[in-house]
Parts: sequence; structure tokens; C-alpha cells
Amino acid sequence: MYEIKTQAFFAAAHHLLNYEGECENQHGHNWMVEAYVKGDTLDKSNILIDYKVLKRELNAVLDLLDHKDINELPEFNGESPSSEMIARFIYGKLKEKIVLLDKISVWETQTSCATYYEEE
Repeated sequence: MYEIKTQAFFAAAHHLLNYEGECENQHGHNWMVEAYVKGDTLDKSNILIDYKVLKRELNAVLDLLDHKDINELPEFNGESPSSEMIARFIYGKLKEKIVLLDKISVWETQTSCATYYEEE
């Protein structure tokens, strides 16, 4: 089995709903996203997926979030846009383009991240 990973970044604001604490106030992060692709078959160039393709598609998804108030996006209407929910959103959008997508990790700080993946 092979696994590759790429990283990308976006900046956005959000606030958590149904939360008691500072994060209920609007605030922003410089988010780092890691996209993992997994598979057991390499192409004729002996690669799992071209990094250029993975980065292009990941950045297209992140453009939907970059410099936005995530709470105002229709996909998060009435939902608390936690790191977990953002990871699920990115996973769902990217999975439409990258069939071998395994998981998405969303880092809101250097020490805190949430990961979303689907059970096989």
C-alpha cells in the first residue's frame, strides 16, 4: 500500500455555535490542510497520483474557504464550523475529484488538528 500527502493553507474566520468559551466569538486562523491519498497500484510512471493534480484540486476546494467567514457559507448554515466539520467538508468536496483520497487533516494551530476519513 502506498500513501502520499500534500499540504496547503488558507486563512478564514469562524465562530463556534453552542459553545461556551472564547471560541464562540468570531476569530480567525491560518489553517493548514493535509490531504492523504492511499492506494496499492502505481501508474506507468510509478506514482500513485501526480502531486500537481492533488495540489490543484485541493487548492480549488480551499478557495471556497479562503478569506471567508465560514459561518456565512451555505454549506455551514446553522452548523458549528469546527475543525472537524471543516475537515469533513474538504474531504467531501475533494473526494469528488480524487477517488483515492484517504483522509483530510485540518490544523487550526501548530499543535491542534482534526482529521476526517470514511470507514472502508
